[in-house]
Amino acid sequence: MSARLRRTYRRMRLGTRLALGLGALSLVVFAVVGTALTTYMRDYLSAQLDTQLAQAQIAQSKSIADHGTLTGKKYYSWFYAVYDVSDGRPALRRPEDPVDLPQDVDDFTALASAQTAAHTELLRTEHLKGAGTYRLRACEVEPGVVLVSAAPMDEIQDTVGQLITIQVVTFALALLALVVLGRRMLRRGLKPLSDMATTAHGIASHDLTESAARLPLRADGRDGGPEVDELRTAFNTMLEHIDDSLAVRAEAEQRLRRFVADASHELRTPLMSVRGYADLFQYAAANAPAERDRHLARLRAEAARMGVLLDDLLLLARLDAAEVDTPLRLEDADLTDLVGQAAEAFRAGRPGHPLTVSAGPGPVRLRMDPLRIRQVLDNLLANAAVHTPAGTRVSVEVRLVPGAAEVRVADTGPGIPPEDRARVFDRFYRVDKARSRDRGGSGLGLAVARSLVRAHGGRIEVTSEPGTTVFTVRLPVREAAPATP
Repeated sequence: MSARLRRTYRRMRLGTRLALGLGALSLVVFAVVGTALTTYMRDYLSAQLDTQLAQAQIAQSKSIADHGTLTGKKYYSWFYAVYDVSDGRPALRRPEDPVDLPQDVDDFTALASAQTAAHTELLRTEHLKGAGTYRLRACEVEPGVVLVSAAPMDEIQDTVGQLITIQVVTFALALLALVVLGRRMLRRGLKPLSDMATTAHGIASHDLTESAARLPLRADGRDGGPEVDELRTAFNTMLEHIDDSLAVRAEAEQRLRRFVADASHELRTPLMSVRGYADLFQYAAANAPAERDRHLARLRAEAARMGVLLDDLLLLARLDAAEVDTPLRLEDADLTDLVGQAAEAFRAGRPGHPLTVSAGPGPVRLRMDPLRIRQVLDNLLANAAVHTPAGTRVSVEVRLVPGAAEVRVADTGPGIPPEDRARVFDRFYRVDKARSRDRGGSGLGLAVARSLVRAHGGRIEVTSEPGTTVFTVRLPVREAAPATP
């Protein structure tokens, strides 16, 4: 049964659930208020009855003290008992009228005995046999005489019962009105949520497979209060993010197509050269044997160039899938030593660019792949030489920062235009579109450098302005692995 109720409750709309919850909360509030009101009314009426008993006993005590009788001082349906106390034991006097006493006077005698021991007025509520519930009060009339009076509580119980009935009927009608009207108000207040649900269904039916697809739907309206406005704003912000994601996906697809086209073009050029030199080599072998060595050298150079390009593409592909097949072979190595080796190679191959090295006070040992980090350094130095005129000063600095080691490769060249800085690490991207491939490279050097640095858990950044360009490589410092004996 409880499982069925839970299933039924889950199938209810939110407005109905809230209305039922509000009704249940109101029922608890009504019960608390009704109980407090009923208790207060019962205590108030009981206090009034106690006051009436006290006032009546004052007059009755005077009559007993003066005349020894209660004649003329009685109330209808009240009971009276006068006790003579001797040695702490109360003895009931003969009543003036038999109706002054109930059928069973044990409760009266017990109260008189308690009053004698307490020497103060006492009040009790007792159920008298054959009479109902009564309020009993015992007081001392004079030394050795105790008066016990009992007043019926039927009127109090009737009044409290009527009050409870009125409360139940009133609260039931109020609860019914609250649930019915509250449900209507809640449905009206939750209508903006229903409109957003309709918008979401419209988005679900929208075709998102197109590269340039955008979501034309938005949650409109101003109803529902601040909370619904916040939800509507968050909903529309989410749609904007989805639109941005679609735009990023479309841009990624365009970049992929551009990458494929650029890669095909980059490979096509050396292939055409290889085929042309092969034809020339065949002609030279038959007609001009003296030119064979020159054509063969050109064939080897073009093949080597194509091999470098293919190696870079393969490395980038392996770095993109590093979780499956990592191309790194990590070991403990000195970053300062690698920078020195790269500097020596740069000075030997680029004598037209003065190089300054600042390697710090001592070795910087990291957990890394020395071959790949050396490749990063060579690519950054070659980039500084290729994209600056002869005589441009280049500097390399190694330093330690909290938690990482930094290598800064700077040059005093013309700088990178602001519109190109965000794309210098893209594959096949060249800042100078007019630069030849023989001098400018394939456009993969910086992309390979960034991917290798990221594979080591680091990052690479560029800052540039006219007269200076700085590439900063930051590698995390980890504890070296223990040496094996």
